Amino acid sequence: MAASSSSPAETPAAQRRYRVLVIATHPVQYATPVFRRMAQHPQLDFHVVYCTPCGGEGVRDPDFGMTVKWDIPLLDGYEWTELPNRGSGGASFFGMNNPGLWKFIREGRFDAVLCYTGYLRASFWIAYLAAKSSGTAFLFGTDATALEPRDGRAWKSTVKKLFWPVLFRLASQAIAPSSGTRDLLLSLGIPAERITLVPFVVDNDWWTEQSRSVNRGAVRAAWGVGASHRVVLFCAKLQPWKRPLDLLRAFAKARLSDALLVFAGDGPLRPQLEAEAAALGVQERVRFLGFVNQSQLPSIYTAADLLVLPSEYEPFAVVVNEAMCCGCPVMASDRVGAARDLVAPVSPDWIFPCGDVAALGVLLKKALTDPARLHSRGQASLDRMKSWAPADNIAATIEAIQRAVTRASDAKF
Repeated sequence: MAASSSSPAETPAAQRRYRVLVIATHPVQYATPVFRRMAQHPQLDFHVVYCTPCGGEGVRDPDFGMTVKWDIPLLDGYEWTELPNRGSGGASFFGMNNPGLWKFIREGRFDAVLCYTGYLRASFWIAYLAAKSSGTAFLFGTDATALEPRDGRAWKSTVKKLFWPVLFRLASQAIAPSSGTRDLLLSLGIPAERITLVPFVVDNDWWTEQSRSVNRGAVRAAWGVGASHRVVLFCAKLQPWKRPLDLLRAFAKARLSDALLVFAGDGPLRPQLEAEAAALGVQERVRFLGFVNQSQLPSIYTAADLLVLPSEYEPFAVVVNEAMCCGCPVMASDRVGAARDLVAPVSPDWIFPCGDVAALGVLLKKALTDPARLHSRGQASLDRMKSWAPADNIAATIEAIQRAVTRASDAKF
């Protein structure tokens, strides 16, 4: 979301160069392109600290059941430092414990610190106290769009309702990556002027350029389908809360003999999906690609006619960004954060109630029997992404920094 006409971007302070530190757990393929652009921005003296090892050895992913090593560079084009983690490396509070953050922030003379580690880690609080004690603006946020946790434990919602209003007032400026998150923070009583919508983005240009070079026919031929067939894509880990079984069952209900369902991703539900595809009699029209690395995903999106994401827990879902940048329209459940910001402006009728397999089956049948409509919505998806891009993310980040630095400066007096 770019700065509005009344934003600080038009004031003389907007020309100030800010020394900014980003604290992240580890290199992430979605964040790296934005970091590179920030490093080149004339208003930012930009540095990233990673709190866990970030070399080229890859990361063990228990859901994929394998070590994942992305096949694109994640550490090029910006300055970064890896600080030793004195914690266990596990998911507990002290699993991420980087005491070196204290000295790094206190001596770094930063104007602002943006922390993306999450408040349930010791490193978050080390960074917060270091920033607070040195008068440095401290920005953080959440990607949540609701208080309900993924595991459904009611007590967690109660604790969040009580604690989060206090927590997010600690931020010099709170960062919301989606409209749903912004509205959640507003509902908790966080003042609107203390929240900045910083769109959750991918490298739009890269995805679009890669898509243009894809031989769509060749990819589809490898799946055993021709130009007249329709391809439905599920692209995510095969986990319970992603609800891939809903899509499989809806696909079977739609009874489309000229359609193919492709699962790109791996995870614990794969054996069950394979068995149920056979039980439903659709195994000949279902493909399981397994884990697909980043450089191969543009081919998958470009060869598909429709991406479907039926998740029950999905704070945003950048696969929606990726698919739409490749001209692949999206159908999503009403629990997917990106449904509101990205899908609804293009296909409001393609947002369905989570868990309603019958409704999804009807939508699939209607969508897949209208190739012209699929194509037009693919083009509209490309147009939508023009205003949800890295440039919008960076403009909003700078606006948030300006507000945070002003607020931190005022607090000194």
